[in-house]
Amino acid sequence: MQSLAEIREILVSRGLSPGKQFGNNFLLDQNLIRILVDAAGVGAGDVVLEVGPGTGTLTDELVARGCVVVAAEIDRGLCAHLRERYAPFGERFVLVEGDCLEGKRTLAPALAAAIEGAIEGGVGRDGRREFVLVSNLPYGAGTGVMTTLLAEWAGVNGGVACRGMFVTIQREVGDRLLAKPGSKEFGPVGILAQRVALVERVAVLPGECFWPRPDVTSVMMSIRRRVGTEELDARGLFDFAQMILGKRRKQLGSVLGRGFMMPIEIDPTRRAEDLSLEEMEALWRAWEAAGGRSGES
Repeated sequence: MQSLAEIREILVSRGLSPGKQFGNNFLLDQNLIRILVDAAGVGAGDVVLEVGPGTGTLTDELVARGCVVVAAEIDRGLCAHLRERYAPFGERFVLVEGDCLEGKRTLAPALAAAIEGAIEGGVGRDGRREFVLVSNLPYGAGTGVMTTLLAEWAGVNGGVACRGMFVTIQREVGDRLLAKPGSKEFGPVGILAQRVALVERVAVLPGECFWPRPDVTSVMMSIRRRVGTEELDARGLFDFAQMILGKRRKQLGSVLGRGFMMPIEIDPTRRAEDLSLEEMEALWRAWEAAGGRSGES
């Protein structure tokens, strides 16, 4: 376990300090780290993506369990520390320096290649073409990383799949993942997550679990991909939900146009924020069948 004193020593020895630029808040509670890794159920040979490993408090637990860790770290100073610390683990630790995302909806090419390389290299368990995200996600990257993995890494046509995400994120983001129709938190992220995964809250983490102490409460979340959702156009559903929930208080008939043929079970006077997940998907499929066009208004 890395104590606060050890984390401080690592940073000082390399002329570093925790900064808001990259969301450096180090989780200090080893029991909580174990809870997160236990929830992920990862072990020897599993390929794990870790975004923002920092000084390696979570990484230590992952490599101790025999995982193959593909880590993305944007802080150059911390990258130098990580390379040195995990050099003895050889191919079981792969570091990609830089932003984990290219834009808002695609993994950085170098990171995607590293994940696929770890899997294709035969170091994954039982040859399965899948990986798991286990991460104390930097606050600024959390939503983008999760939506990208849910929408783009489903294992379509035998491709590589992200089979689950076990993450520490801001509580308000966790609330959006679990939000129900009609609530103010209900939005595209929750619709996507609940449609393709089983979403559960693992633990609530007050600010004192971190150094420096953040101004927000965090949560640990378990997001397990549902079997049979591989072929769903999850990105299409997400984009549609973004579009209509951008006008969440307007009547659906006004948003989509009077000429749009609504599914018979959905009244055009209703609002997007009140639709159930099933109704949202039915409306999206009708929209897709119409060529993704509004009717005449």
